[in-house]
Amino acid sequence: MSNQKKTIHIISHTHWDREWYLPYEKHHYLLIEFMDQLIDTLDNDPQFKSFHLDGQTIILDDYLQVRPEKKDKIKQLIEDGRIHVGPWYVLQDEFLTSSESNIRNLQYGMKDAAKWGNVSKIGYFPDSFGNMGQAPQILAQAGIKHAAFGRGVKPTGFNNLVSEAASYESPYSEMRWQAPDGSEVTGILFANWYCNGNEIPVEKDAAKKYWDGHIEAMETYAASNHLLMLNGCDHQPVQTDLSAAIQVAEELYPEYRFVHSNFNEYVEALDDQLSTQDLKEVKGELRSQHTDGWGTLVNTASSRVYLKQMNQEVQTLLEKEVEPLATFGYLLGEKYDKDILEYAWKTLMQNHPHDSICGCSVDEVHREMVTRFEKSKHMAESYKQETLKKLGAKIDSSVFTNYGENVLPFVVFNTTGRDKTGVVTMEVDFTKSYFADGVNRKAIENFSLEEYCLVDADGKEYAYQLEDVEVVFDYDLPKHQFRQPYLAKRAKVTFEAMDIPALSHATFAFVMTKKKEVAEEKIATEQNVMENQKLRVEIQDNGSLTILDKETNESFTNLLLYEDTGDIGNEYMYKGANDDLPITTENVAAQIELIENTSFRATYLITHQFEIPESAEALLDKEQKELVWFTARQAKRAKKTVLFTIQTKVSLDRNGTGVEVDVQYENHAKDHRLRVLFPTQIQSNAHEADAIFEVATRPNQPAKEWTNPDYSQHQQAFVSMHDENRGLLIANKGLNEYEVLRDDANTIAITLLRATGELGDWGYFPTPEAQCLGKQTASFKIYPYRGEACKTSVYQQAYQYQVPFSTIQIPVQNGEVACDYQYVSYMTTDNIVQSSLKVGTKTDDIFLRFFNVTDEKEIIEMAPQPFIEVIYESNVIEEKVKMFLNTNKIDLQKYEIKSIGCIPNRKKES
Repeated sequence: MSNQKKTIHIISHTHWDREWYLPYEKHHYLLIEFMDQLIDTLDNDPQFKSFHLDGQTIILDDYLQVRPEKKDKIKQLIEDGRIHVGPWYVLQDEFLTSSESNIRNLQYGMKDAAKWGNVSKIGYFPDSFGNMGQAPQILAQAGIKHAAFGRGVKPTGFNNLVSEAASYESPYSEMRWQAPDGSEVTGILFANWYCNGNEIPVEKDAAKKYWDGHIEAMETYAASNHLLMLNGCDHQPVQTDLSAAIQVAEELYPEYRFVHSNFNEYVEALDDQLSTQDLKEVKGELRSQHTDGWGTLVNTASSRVYLKQMNQEVQTLLEKEVEPLATFGYLLGEKYDKDILEYAWKTLMQNHPHDSICGCSVDEVHREMVTRFEKSKHMAESYKQETLKKLGAKIDSSVFTNYGENVLPFVVFNTTGRDKTGVVTMEVDFTKSYFADGVNRKAIENFSLEEYCLVDADGKEYAYQLEDVEVVFDYDLPKHQFRQPYLAKRAKVTFEAMDIPALSHATFAFVMTKKKEVAEEKIATEQNVMENQKLRVEIQDNGSLTILDKETNESFTNLLLYEDTGDIGNEYMYKGANDDLPITTENVAAQIELIENTSFRATYLITHQFEIPESAEALLDKEQKELVWFTARQAKRAKKTVLFTIQTKVSLDRNGTGVEVDVQYENHAKDHRLRVLFPTQIQSNAHEADAIFEVATRPNQPAKEWTNPDYSQHQQAFVSMHDENRGLLIANKGLNEYEVLRDDANTIAITLLRATGELGDWGYFPTPEAQCLGKQTASFKIYPYRGEACKTSVYQQAYQYQVPFSTIQIPVQNGEVACDYQYVSYMTTDNIVQSSLKVGTKTDDIFLRFFNVTDEKEIIEMAPQPFIEVIYESNVIEEKVKMFLNTNKIDLQKYEIKSIGCIPNRKKES
């Protein structure tokens, strides 16, 4: 380290949780006061150089809702470098928001910051509950060379202070943080937390005592002569006398240089002195694994699971359905409504701050989140439906005219990046009558559906099932007329669509024709058994599954056992009740009923009923009120029990490669955790879990420092265990917490419910709604597979499981687009995952994004696209990096995230 005078960089900031221990509007009120004070301080104290506004631009939107007249003033302060904003829209939880949500957060944040006139070029993760492994690659592509974070590397204790341990990843706060592809940024850990310069004294004696301790703490972990001091904390007001406090410090410590700094200046100074080769390298995910495991906050992944499920649904709707469909329309000349999408995305992302999506706030916060999810969903659904109508109006269904009258065409869209086979469920109006024409309800009721056949454009006939056949009231909202109400004979139609190409549509129709006499074997042919060409599923008396993978002749047994344990922790962390033995369904006789059996799908309903304690004993309430830290609590489960009923639907499709499971139950108990267990019996030291733009490999055993009996971790779409010859993957919809149990079977445990009664953390905040009483649901899918060689193929199926087909009923018509049509076409291997198709946030180009899940170089071969003139390499913020000249083959290096820009040759907008 150089002998030059050390510089103490004092960065004023506030960490602004929009909602947490107070509901949003109460924090909002405090934000208005805070921003008023900040502007006043900057105006009246020229020595108060600048303020870091917590790395999130939404703070400005929130303030201007109430003080719109301050917009020009704020813009001037940002342009002058007095206020630093961005690069994020919100400070998200990285592991509980999807890959593309993390990118949209950065895209919208940097767009907004640029609009204000200045972007803080630091990847700011002050309070993220762990950090995604691909962050260095994402940041580097966005032109950001540094990341600052408060968790994930060193062991932290009470008040987030770093404690010494036998070993940890880096001896310094500064380190080289490397993504799986090799991209690097300089990582900066807030070793003494982001409040290590909070409330600096002005009075000399107090200042001397303060600085002696704080300087020593900073120097303990600093790798350079530039010491980082963060003047602020959670919802911390501006220190208005900071200039005087710095002047006192300069008088007391002339051997140091004190600078009222900002992150841009600090990292520039750091880079001038430090060679990254002097720093220790940390790789991939930062999840605080070298700790005792009691403070990682990982169990926020299972707090209020219903929020995670809603989030997954709306994320998928936006990024995997609406954006691709809107892009299809854009290629055909329709408007791509960026404003609508931005509104829907930002409304969704207002639920993505860590204390929000993590489910670790007071009840009022999470009630408002439900409303936001619904608002974003309703806007996205409206745009989706309008887009489907416009697409449907262009599709030629005249191929079905040879079937005569009473032909009912409809279109099925595959918006995923792989060919798709699966069961389609949609509503079809078989006849309808508008009120304006006079309604004969009897005629509609008597309209027969008996003679219909379902065919595709080639005339191939499909088996189908009709459910919920009824006369319904509905209405149209024409663009140039008053609303048009009608009655319709409507039915829910289910059938299995085959091999619909990626990013395409296929057209089917109900027609009146003579049905072919075809003997079709049903999926359930024996009692409590389902079978197709790949799998045989046998339901045991206790409701567990035995699944035989016919391709490998390997069986998995005892799958789908339920486990219930007491939980005396809080919204942040699970803590098992004392002297508690798990209650499982292993010895519970289940009621098993076949409720669906066709040639393309069979479904069994499995019902379990068993007794569980109604709550923790009364001691837990006393311990919570007395602020007993959760690890020291002594409460047990209550002796009084309630009846717990779980209904499980288990389905197998004719061409299915996995077993689909839908769970429903009524939760009447408190202070407990419900999980579903999958003993893999696979001998492996590691497993894989879908994370952010990677499938992360994680050890089954924690680091030696770990003492928490629970070793839960985060997942996105799936978790998987395999060896060379066989594997088992569990895909999910919004179930973000799993654990690989340290038993002889390498059991995968997926958390379905965690019911707790308090927020936790720094005080007593009761949260009765976190007990999640009432109706609960869960959905997941079990995929056996042929081990290492086939793992990426099953990953693709797991990603598809989350994305439904999109459908629209259309008339018989001539159209400009073929009845079966692929909008964007490319070829690649299963090692490449396509994650996004959209029109640019800042340009009118089309962007495809892929990522490589392996350590091998891969190639994407783009097919000629009729509506695309030029393709080029882009980055995560949709900038042009380089042109692809005279080639349609694009390389993806190991673990690379690749964005491809396409300049469209569009038809005239309609």
